[in-house]
Amino acid sequence: MRHRDYELQQMQNLEELNMTIEISPRITVDPAVRFGKPVIQGTRVPVSVLVGQAAAGLSHEKIAEEYGIQIEDVRAALEYAQAVVEQETVRVAAAP
Repeated sequence: MRHRDYELQQMQNLEELNMTIEISPRITVDPAVRFGKPVIQGTRVPVSVLVGQAAAGLSHEKIAEEYGIQIEDVRAALEYAQAVVEQETVRVAAAP
């Protein structure tokens, strides 16, 4: 099962149970928190925000300070994003 398919199945299960699950080290999802988007464990800080800040050039230290998290949380967010992208398959249609 692809990583994303597994993640979606877990989200459906969570919605029924209304609970938090760790989907990667330091990363959790909960339908009641940020609409079930991945966040740093114990916070409401979305992984996508941290990845965006890193892409914008902020240092891990500055990101951690800005969001009140640890540098390891920033690294975990980037590692999670890398794993998700690694599983992604992009199909390009041939030009007509």
